[in-house]
Amino acid sequence: MRGVTGRLMLLDTASLYFRAYFGVPESVKAPDGTPVNAVRGLLEFIDRLVKDHRPDHLVACMDADWRPRWRVELIPSYKAHRVAEAHETGPDEEEVPDTLSPQVPIIEAVLDALGIARVGVARYEADDVIGTFTARAKGPVDIVTGDRDLYQLVDDAREVRVLYPLKGVGSLQLTDEAWLREKYGVDGKGYADLALLRGDPSDGLPGVPGIGEKTAAKLLAEFGDLAGILAAVDDPKAKLTPAQRKRLDESRPYLAVAPKVVRVADDVPLPDVDTVVPRTPRDPVALEELAAHRGLGGSLHRLLATLGA
Repeated sequence: MRGVTGRLMLLDTASLYFRAYFGVPESVKAPDGTPVNAVRGLLEFIDRLVKDHRPDHLVACMDADWRPRWRVELIPSYKAHRVAEAHETGPDEEEVPDTLSPQVPIIEAVLDALGIARVGVARYEADDVIGTFTARAKGPVDIVTGDRDLYQLVDDAREVRVLYPLKGVGSLQLTDEAWLREKYGVDGKGYADLALLRGDPSDGLPGVPGIGEKTAAKLLAEFGDLAGILAAVDDPKAKLTPAQRKRLDESRPYLAVAPKVVRVADDVPLPDVDTVVPRTPRDPVALEELAAHRGLGGSLHRLLATLGA
């Protein structure tokens, strides 16, 4: 991503196509009867995002490994409840609706034919790809995701914000540090500590028993960060209740590894890709074949018009 100085938009692609799948009726099908609701919904999302926010650079970030083994080795419960089939070698299979799985290769083929950069890196989640692109960006960054974990990347000084879809992508929560402080009492850097203290059942993160979101926010306000909280546990003069001190002390093994699991990586070996928003399709012949065979119709044509505008 040499020379990325304009506005960079990073798509948490799986998060968006899951939303598209559940937001667009399954009756939307290709001529051969294959459901394409997630494909068409994602194209509509991208069209609206490019039209409304006019990024100079655009990357569809992918989960090459949705449950990296190095995270599971640290916290075995990490996303365990979402495993459809475990594998000794290679990524575990995630539970995905039967009619969504066949649409993912179509989404990838359409993105490639359009010329929209699509990046997934072995052993890493899309969150980590997003974290690394964000760390390397020289200009403003818009992260589009339905995953609150990425709030940890919000940074007003660097103009990094999260666009969180509330309904489709027509209604977005523009998440900056002021919004985070009002909602959670922390800034972007503090959100990861809040999340690991609170826990997250949807990701299989246990958190610290008895420490909910409000208590975690109060502890971070009082002691600054996780290291400050753990230092307070060892300080008999620190303002902790006996129950808080006991629970935090007993949770030290979890708290020793949770930061590496919860915090997104910023050192992923990214491929050298052209991230500039394409004005014309990279492979127009393949795109036309996909449009005809998959019945992508108006959704694709509207996006093409927006990209070329």
